[in-house]
Amino acid sequence: MNGTSLEGRVAVVTGASSGIGAATARALSALGASVVVGARRVDRLEAVCSGIRQAGGKADALPLDVSDPQSSEAFVAKSLELSGGIDILVNNAGLARGFETVVESSEQDWREMMEANVMGLMRMTRAYLPGLIERKRGDIVHVGSVAGLQPYARGAAYCASKAAVEAFVGALRFELLGTGIRQLVIEPGLVETEFSAVRFHGDQSRADAVYQGVDPLTAEDVADCIAFAVTRPAHVSVHNLLLMATAQASATVVARKPDSK
Repeated sequence: MNGTSLEGRVAVVTGASSGIGAATARALSALGASVVVGARRVDRLEAVCSGIRQAGGKADALPLDVSDPQSSEAFVAKSLELSGGIDILVNNAGLARGFETVVESSEQDWREMMEANVMGLMRMTRAYLPGLIERKRGDIVHVGSVAGLQPYARGAAYCASKAAVEAFVGALRFELLGTGIRQLVIEPGLVETEFSAVRFHGDQSRADAVYQGVDPLTAEDVADCIAFAVTRPAHVSVHNLLLMATAQASATVVARKPDSK
């Protein structure tokens, strides 16, 4: 694939009702791709699709909970029925839940993260792989995190889930060698989305404090990088992309403006 056009391509984006997923769906559509988007919040998903259609793009919204095997199976079947086959899969669905020490943290939170961030990602990848292998081309984008590379205190389970993504993709690269299928793991740092509000169980004041005094990445920044990777020529594969705000040196070291509290 040469140039920057995705005309004639079909992209599936999970977790697309907001944030990085929604921004990625819009970015890929702007390049000409037809998009099929999935998420649990179907009303918000429909709003994303409506905006894409108003801009002249083609988009279909389908309910999806990647942590539920039956929901995932139904989504994949319907998406393939609508498209006839996909070219790009963006595994974006996932979350962080809780910010406690290992001793204080909830096993329910652990399970929620592992089911979505690990099992859901692996499940969706496996479901679409036969078609991609048969077509001898395609891109799979996995939205990881700097947390998968740089573990930090009070994030043990989330960090473990994102490290699992790195390992899964690394192993799968060997299995897919020679198939023409490319995989990107994009590892964002501080991105201002609903991520922190979800992590803090809806405590917006705690979520706002995460981004105070710093210019974080936006969902559109991440989407731009994903679009760049999937529009490289067919012989070029961007394997990993660590993306940080300029004010961020590591997962936990951030330069905040002096007047911030």
